Amino acid sequence: MPKDKKITAWQAYDREPDGEVVKRGTAFVTQMTGNPYYLHPPISLAVLQAAIDRLLELMAQALDGSRKVVAEKNKQRGEVIRQIRLLTRYVEVTCNNDEAIFKSSGLELVYTTRRRTEHWSEFIRRIEYGDISGKLLVFVNADPEASSYQLRYAIFLNGAPNGEWTTSSFTKVKSAQVLDGLIPGTTYAFQVRTLRDKQYTDWSDSVTFMSK
Repeated sequence: MPKDKKITAWQAYDREPDGEVVKRGTAFVTQMTGNPYYLHPPISLAVLQAAIDRLLELMAQALDGSRKVVAEKNKQRGEVIRQIRLLTRYVEVTCNNDEAIFKSSGLELVYTTRRRTEHWSEFIRRIEYGDISGKLLVFVNADPEASSYQLRYAIFLNGAPNGEWTTSSFTKVKSAQVLDGLIPGTTYAFQVRTLRDKQYTDWSDSVTFMSK
């Protein structure tokens, strides 16, 4: 990351509906649980998960329109957001401005200075979770000079790819490359190269992301 940019997490929870707060909070707990980069959080992840579970219960109960329940639900929502923000500040400080380590927390990144592109690297736009555990969607940048692409990934351990790479080839990048069967809670390194004039480019620098 350029030196003039400081990692800051998205935290606009007040503008989001209850369901989105629950979704983001649950994804945060999943990514942080067992994450080797964040071993000493200021509050237990189990405490946050219990607060989220209670919010879910109150959301269901509040459907009958009871003012008392709605008020309790709103109070619980505020508590969930407070805990997420406390943990978010811990992540921002602990990641030491390392974008890959920050993203392993599952939080969304914003910047304190203007960024020309939201792409994660020259070759990878972003990585998202699939609809089931162990599934990731990798979005690759288009290269106008490329006739085809290769994506490879391997387990990322102790600061480097560890073990054999798994490689897939494709010709179109409009849709995401779908990866199945990944190990939940494991961080992977992803690299891309392109075929230009019958020769492959070098593999790109690694982008890391934790499966859930």
